[in-house]
Amino acid sequence: MSTQSDVLPESSPESLAIASAEIPLARRMYWGLRRELWENRAIYIAPLAAAAVALLGFLLTLAHLPARMRRASTLDPMELHKLVAQPFDAAASLLMATCLFVAFFYCLEALQRERRDRSILFWKSLPVSDLTTVAAKASIPFVVLPMLVFAINFATQFLMLLLSGAVLAASGLSAARYWDQVSLFPMSLLLLYHIVTVHLLWSAPVYGWLLLISAWARRAAFLWAVLPPLAIGALEKLLFNTAHFAAFLGQFLSGSGSEAFATPHSMPTDPLTHVTPIRFLTTPGLWLGLAVTAACLAAAARLRRYREPN
Repeated sequence: MSTQSDVLPESSPESLAIASAEIPLARRMYWGLRRELWENRAIYIAPLAAAAVALLGFLLTLAHLPARMRRASTLDPMELHKLVAQPFDAAASLLMATCLFVAFFYCLEALQRERRDRSILFWKSLPVSDLTTVAAKASIPFVVLPMLVFAINFATQFLMLLLSGAVLAASGLSAARYWDQVSLFPMSLLLLYHIVTVHLLWSAPVYGWLLLISAWARRAAFLWAVLPPLAIGALEKLLFNTAHFAAFLGQFLSGSGSEAFATPHSMPTDPLTHVTPIRFLTTPGLWLGLAVTAACLAAAARLRRYREPN
């Protein structure tokens, strides 16, 4: 009678490394991303819920749309554009805030959760390295979430445009003047650019730090992620009566990558917004932050290798 060890022999690190090398990296990353989407449904449910809330709010205001468009006949083109674009900007802002909220808490739980539910024992038995696993998890906030929000934002604003056109047509008004003020694809591209540059690439050290804490902390990852920076800032204030460390952290937490736009305080979905990607990519602070992020991810992968279930 064969034992369990005969049926399922224990895999050594050397055999796993050999098996991992035989599987293309792209395929390993693909299945790693599928695993994350399977285990963390909030990645796509939360943006969809935010889109539903935005559509509901827009529906509640549609009854007043014909009256607003009649009054807008005397407005200049700039004021008319602001009037029409306001609900579209509100929907984009809600989706952007949801994206950042999900990214923050996903990174904080990504590596701790698998130890807490002991699924790490199963995943470590597969021919996937710790570095590939961490890279797949890091791809969620940096790649998957922005692209998902881009697609959901475009679909949401497209529905808003169709609904507004139907209401205006039912009221005997032409929807052409309204639709001329909305450029769906450029607006969605600008939102994607804003999220990636200002809130992800510029704030990358924050997400790297969260993943590192998630790999290290056994419990209360949120406290371990937040309390050390707060303690350093409070100590600096008490000893030197300065706030340099708080200001340094603030530029990453608030997404102040102002080099990405010629006018950083303009609405990111405004088609008149002038983007400056070359100036953003040549900023030394960006590459220093990305180097810190890479170090955090490498440390998280190394910690995962030796961490046991909680």
